[in-house]
Amino acid sequence: MKLSVYLETSVIGAYLDNSDTFRRDLTIRWFERELAEYDAYSSTLVRRELERIEEPHRTGYLKLITNFNELELSEEVGILAEGYISRGIFHRRFLADAVHVAIASFHKIDYFVTWNFGHLANVRKQARIRLFNTAAGFFSPAIITPEFLVHD
Repeated sequence: MKLSVYLETSVIGAYLDNSDTFRRDLTIRWFERELAEYDAYSSTLVRRELERIEEPHRTGYLKLITNFNELELSEEVGILAEGYISRGIFHRRFLADAVHVAIASFHKIDYFVTWNFGHLANVRKQARIRLFNTAAGFFSPAIITPEFLVHD
């Protein structure tokens, strides 16, 4: 059985981002060499965020996620995301980040993959998410950057 990964929008965006070549090249390498080892998931939210990007990148980004399993938003996901906000884990202006984590948590995804260090991939935020999810009876995915999944 494969482990599951939820790819948050920043990872998809890094694939075509020429402003940060390290991040872009590592993301491309992971997509092309190792992503097939996992059950890959995105969500309706990821697709909506990508649809708001201007061309020429929008079409390329959307093509990257066509073979991913798409997780839907649900009432339970909304309630969990609201719990993150009401406990101060996420500020309301970062509601999308809270929803991404709630989607991965609700669906018991093993790895939440992001390049967002500010609001997602930092140990203090992860500890608070893990504590809240445990108390509320939800799974806590490991929140990591793609570099943690790249083989030598």
